Amino acid sequence: MKQFIVIGLGRFGSSVATTLAEKGHDVLAIDLEEEPVQEISNIVTHAVQADATDEDALKTLGVNNFDVAVVSIGDNVHSNVLAALILKELGVEYVVVKAQDNLHGKVLSKIGADKIVYPERDMGTRVAHNLVTSNVLDYIELAPDYSIIEILATNNLVGKTLQELELRSKFGVNVIAIKKGKEINVTPEADDKVESRDILVVMGEEERLDKLREY
Repeated sequence: MKQFIVIGLGRFGSSVATTLAEKGHDVLAIDLEEEPVQEISNIVTHAVQADATDEDALKTLGVNNFDVAVVSIGDNVHSNVLAALILKELGVEYVVVKAQDNLHGKVLSKIGADKIVYPERDMGTRVAHNLVTSNVLDYIELAPDYSIIEILATNNLVGKTLQELELRSKFGVNVIAIKKGKEINVTPEADDKVESRDILVVMGEEERLDKLREY
């Protein structure tokens, strides 16, 4: 199991730390305030009140021994960037940082952040997709023009096999899973038939996924 550090225990950071701990990973949770540290102390492996912009404090905590660090300081861009920089300089192999906007993300890229996430923007995008298209149940952006969507089978899809639908040749998308109630088929075959209420998990370029939505 990997070892994780989560810095900043707001809504996003607490959610990340709790999920990782529930999956059995060792998690060191750090926040400047005492209250969020106390709240999560019984969930994660270790919870510490500390200043993540203090290099000596992070050294004392042995952050270089951890595999992944997640910096989710949200309200102070300077502290967010400085904490990420210190973590990289102390030798943390993989640093994930929460960014407020594209400019903030560019700064983080310059200092060597390995992955940049935009929780507010991404959630807004997912909500918008769900509102605009009634049969799109969920949306995950993989890259600027490449996504995964969960789409409820429409009348045009029901009663046909994947081979008959020819979604790859018609739309240039790939069906990577089919959900049937609580069952999930993660290796769909060409002769698998799409039934009413099935949910298709489809991956492809945005433009091609839009054409599938219209279909």
